[in-house]
Formats: sequence, structure tokens, C-alpha cells
Amino acid sequence: QVQLVESGGGLVQPGGSLRLSCAASGSPLDLYTIGWFRQAPGKEREWVSCSASRDGSTTYADSVKGRFTISRDNAKSTVYLQMNSLKPEDRAVYYCAATWFRQCARLSSGYNYWGQGTEVAVSS
Repeated sequence: QVQLVESGGGLVQPGGSLRLSCAASGSPLDLYTIGWFRQAPGKEREWVSCSASRDGSTTYADSVKGRFTISRDNAKSTVYLQMNSLKPEDRAVYYCAATWFRQCARLSSGYNYWGQGTEVAVSS
């Protein structure tokens, strides 16, 4: 099975950028479709983006489309989430998750493995 560790969270001003990393170990990253989710205080976990293992295709939630970019480096066993033009409503704990599905899944129930999360705060 794969273990996932997120990093890169922090405090940033509105309009700023952060790059989150999801480091995988224990199993080759290219076997997994990787999703990013987030959970804001008092809200349900929300799907953000996904990178499919089948063909490397990517998808985004409407709320982050055009601002966030997911990428993967299978050689480094790491998936990244570049977040630009951050807004206060992007504040959340961000999680990466892995699934054996070869295509992207938007439901958290479709993922088998989860990291511990990294916190992102957007405030002036």
C-alpha cells in the first residue's frame, strides 16, 4: 500500500501563491490516481483536483479552475498542487488521496489512501 505525506501549507495573503506537495512511498506513484481534497472549518470535505494514472489527465473543481494546477513527478513520487490567486475562501486543510481507479474520481469514498493534511490559511 502507499503512504502519503502532504507539505507546503502555510499562511498567505489574498492573491498569493502556495505549492503543496504530496509525497508517496511504499508503492510506485504511477499505479495510482491522485486527488486533492480540502476541508474548511465547519464544512464537508470537498474535491479540488485530480491526476489520473491512466493517461495523466487532470480535472479541477469549478471553484479553483484557472487558479490551481495539479502535476505529478512519478520519478520523485510526488504530486504537486500549485495554487495561485488565493482567496480567503481557499482556507482549508488540504489532503491528497490515492485510488487504484485509473480515472479521476470526485467522491472521497473512491479513494483508498489518505495523507494527514496540510493547512492553508489565506488572510491579510
